Amino acid sequence: MVIGKEKLIDMHRMMVRMRKFEERAAREFAAGNIPGIMQTYVGQEAVATGACAALRSDDYITSTYRGHGHLIARGGSTDRMMAELYGKKTGYNKGKGGSMHVADIDLGIVTANGIVGAGITIAGGVALSAQLRGTDQVTVCFFGDGATNTTRFHEGINLGACWDLPVVYIIENNLYGESTSISTTCKLTNLSDRASSYGIPGKTVDGNNVIEVFEAVSEAVTRARKGQGPTLIECKTYRYSGHFEGDKQTYKPKEEVEEWLKKDPIPRFRKRLIETDVLSEEEDNKIDRETSVEIEAAVKFAEESPLPAPEEALEDVYA
Repeated sequence: MVIGKEKLIDMHRMMVRMRKFEERAAREFAAGNIPGIMQTYVGQEAVATGACAALRSDDYITSTYRGHGHLIARGGSTDRMMAELYGKKTGYNKGKGGSMHVADIDLGIVTANGIVGAGITIAGGVALSAQLRGTDQVTVCFFGDGATNTTRFHEGINLGACWDLPVVYIIENNLYGESTSISTTCKLTNLSDRASSYGIPGKTVDGNNVIEVFEAVSEAVTRARKGQGPTLIECKTYRYSGHFEGDKQTYKPKEEVEEWLKKDPIPRFRKRLIETDVLSEEEDNKIDRETSVEIEAAVKFAEESPLPAPEEALEDVYA
């Protein structure tokens, strides 16, 4: 698959934006400026970037409680996302969704979800809607390795397979479900092998290689648009932060962390683009400066935005 220069640079810029957003959000959380609890996407940027780059603007995604990166990859604005983290009225969900429940139908983000694997069955419903309406829209469903041992995974994917729903299921295997290594809860080397149980294709890719992710998801999306049903893609990656901000990560072996830091998706892709003359050092520095300015503006926007009024608590609810 030939990928144009502009798209390659856009993917690099997207990953840089995610990383800078998450690192700044983590600092603001540590400073006490962001309420509640927060999980960041640092280290997994290539998955959201590669997957969402394979979608059209009218496609859908379901996300997880680690979903800031997914929103940014779908074209979301960092100022409204930061405002949502701050619990401000100008946030994507008027400050009521917070870190774990951000959504924006205009961007095709049906929901992020604090419940492990819950997006799998929601994605099935969204895909069924597209199928019944006769469109060729596709839903990408993101979830972690921990979700693959839940009933939502087995029942949701089995039904999606039976009905040939236009879904691409993406396992972001960052090796840990909270503090439990996937190696202690599953005997499989590749989680994508589970696809054969449902009669659908499965594929495992390097989740820290944005090109591999993009190509695999593009192939699965094309298949889904043709009415040929779901695909299960496992992206092997690593979260550099803890399960939540403040997690000391004592369960991670030091050698493992050091090995995965060498495979950081952003400097790895940057090096590739520079070596192939797609990106110059000057252009890379410009992207770095521009994204830094963007994130500073996002924080300022969040800080200066108003909190929702107490009487708004019961607005925007169904019951």
